Order: sequence, then structure tokens, then C-alpha cells
Amino acid sequence: MSKLDAQTWLADHGDYLFRVARRQLHSDELAEDAVQETLLAAIAAQARYAGDASPRTWLTGILKHKIVDLIRKQLREVALPCDEEGEEAVDLLFKQDGHWAEPLRPWGNPQAEAELSQLRRVLDECADRLKPAMAQVFSLREVAGMETAEICKELDITPTNCWVLLHRARLFMRQCLELNGFSKAGAA
Repeated sequence: MSKLDAQTWLADHGDYLFRVARRQLHSDELAEDAVQETLLAAIAAQARYAGDASPRTWLTGILKHKIVDLIRKQLREVALPCDEEGEEAVDLLFKQDGHWAEPLRPWGNPQAEAELSQLRRVLDECADRLKPAMAQVFSLREVAGMETAEICKELDITPTNCWVLLHRARLFMRQCLELNGFSKAGAA
């Protein structure tokens, strides 16, 4: 793949890849890293790309592996060790008078964060129960933000079929959310 192809793929699919990564990693920085790693891996593996899938599908497959790698890396990173270096690192967190060297970041609203986390979990569970065709259209429209014409081209379906699938997916998601305690007001 030439540099121009990598730039074209970034221009054509970068926002989509970022949204997918952001949804999984819940961090703009990690999502950006995942997209960069995806494009680097695509450049390295371009010779093995047979063209059986669309570039977006191929890049998304690579992205999923990069997301898993980032999550594994985060799980391996452990808090400060309890050796001399760890004690020195802890000492750097405090001033001589025992106060924090840097103030703690605000915690925000733990209850709201817990509710948001619960909503994300229920959304993922509901989305996993969608029929594959509905899930694909729903994800491309609501998560990736693609336009109808783009979805139809990507999935090789008619606009009418797209809208029917999207309508049914939205109805299912609404019902699923309500059955799991999320009312129209958005409260759990």
C-alpha cells in the first residue's frame, strides 16, 4: 500500500474506526492509539489483503485485535510495586508536609457514573440480542454515524430495507432498555 492509500483509508475510514474504538475503550487517547496501530498494521499486512472484504471491514477486523491488545496491556499494568522504587514513587506523590504534591482530580458524580456504566452494559446486552442484519444496520447508523446511502452501499441493500431494519432495531432496543429498567425519562 502506498502512503497515499494509507492517507485515503484514514480519510475514508478514520472517523468510523475512532468511534468503534472509543465505544469499546471509553477513552479518546486509547481510541486514537488503536486507530494508529490499526493503520500501521494494515500497512504492514497490505500484501496479505486479498480484497475479499471491503477496506472498512478489513480495517475493522484489525482494529478489533488492536483493541483486545490494548485491553490486555491495561490489565497487565499493575499499580506501583512494593519495593524500594515503589516507595520512592509513592513519596513523590506527597510534599514534605504530608499533603498531596498535586491535588486529586475531582471524582465527578459516582452515582451518575454508575448509572452510565449500567446503561452501557444494558445497551451492549440489548445490541447483542439483535438479529445480525438489524445489528449491522443499527451499529453502522447509530454508532458509526453513517448515512443511509453509505450503509446501503456497504451492505448492498435497498434504502427501504435499510430503513425497515433500522426501525425494527430501534423499536427492539427501546423495548429492551425499558424492560431492563430504563424508562423514557432515561433513569434506571
